[in-house]
Amino acid sequence: MPNNQVLLTSRRFLPMFLTQFFGALNDNVYKQSLLLVITYGWFSQTLGNVSTLNNLAALLFILPYFIFSATAGQIADKYERSRLIRLLKILEIVIMLLATIGFFLGQLWLLMLALFLMGTQSTFFGPIKYAILPEILKPNELMSGNAIFQSGTSIAILLGMILGGAVIAISQGEFIWISLTVIGLAFLGYLSSRAILKQPIPAPDLKVDWNFFRTSFQTIRYAKSLPMIFLILMGNSWYWFYGATYLTQIPQLTHLHLHGNENVVSLLLTLFSVGIAFGSWMCRKIGGAQVNIKMVPFGAIGLTVFAFYLAYSLTLLPAVSGDLYTISDVLNGGAAYYHVMAAVALLGISGGFYIVPMYAMMQAHSPHTHRARVVAANNIFNAIFMVSSAIFSIVILSLLKLSIATLFSITAIISAVFTGILLFKLKPMAKQAADNNAH
Repeated sequence: MPNNQVLLTSRRFLPMFLTQFFGALNDNVYKQSLLLVITYGWFSQTLGNVSTLNNLAALLFILPYFIFSATAGQIADKYERSRLIRLLKILEIVIMLLATIGFFLGQLWLLMLALFLMGTQSTFFGPIKYAILPEILKPNELMSGNAIFQSGTSIAILLGMILGGAVIAISQGEFIWISLTVIGLAFLGYLSSRAILKQPIPAPDLKVDWNFFRTSFQTIRYAKSLPMIFLILMGNSWYWFYGATYLTQIPQLTHLHLHGNENVVSLLLTLFSVGIAFGSWMCRKIGGAQVNIKMVPFGAIGLTVFAFYLAYSLTLLPAVSGDLYTISDVLNGGAAYYHVMAAVALLGISGGFYIVPMYAMMQAHSPHTHRARVVAANNIFNAIFMVSSAIFSIVILSLLKLSIATLFSITAIISAVFTGILLFKLKPMAKQAADNNAH
């Protein structure tokens, strides 16, 4: 049974982990700083109102996943992956230099272009990072590796949001500091990528199809031809739908129900992220080293039960007015606030139980020569589900004028039905695959 600490410090795994960590950290530092620049009107010129620009920024970052994921999967299967990663990290440095020009010239369109290019860079990196894990890890290390990856990514996202906000707040309009931060993080990512071991090429004779849309349909069709893999991809994508639905509402939930300020938003995001990291770690501890779905049902149940708990806890909060609450006010506000915080943390833990085995299953059971293209299909479905989550939330909250608690309750019911059907179909397939591997 692999020791997580030994795995984390191994020459095979550590450079890949650090490269992923710095990439996720930089993505979120840049996105958060850009959103704050837009929100607080640091540029005299505007291309639209704040809400429109924030939604446009979110769309520009996710759009490349629709367009380029399938081609990215082909490239990751055709070429040597450690070299591809280094090239992508050099591209990240170039993109951050472009962003720096945008900051100093006060050109929002340049910053938006850099955001789109960061999304594109992440799109091409995604299939590589998940396809490379089964190559650098032993079969009994795959669960541990995914647990560490998910934990590290959750912490990097959280730290990125905090760091982006902190640098913007401290700099007081001096863009040199945020520019040095994002360029420095990109450079650290490149340095760590140089230590990644050279990888075997799974499909050197593959001919890359540069017709992005045709390749996307072919990639999706291929994923659908693998019944167990397709179910796993649907399970992964549901997690992104669910997570996007909840995380997007945290700022509004904090303002309307907890009467909290921006620091209280950060507190809830921290609880959620730490919950995912803890759940990912516990998933490996309880579920064992072998790839299996033992913990997925517990995660699925938690995603439903604790969603209802969160919805219920919102009804316990007192009506307040006056100045927005600080973290200290919330911590001293009584049991009702602790119910909300506990519910958010438990949702994060449930997410860790759910997603770590699903990603390990995807990697372990994807055909070796098509593994990166399977990850690409996963990214396409994730993007579709995340956009669907935004539309779903708009319909519930804006068109039907229902409450956030109602949105959470409806999502919990859908989650119970979706994951219930998914696990009913997936469990016998996973058992059959485990039996085949055993023989």
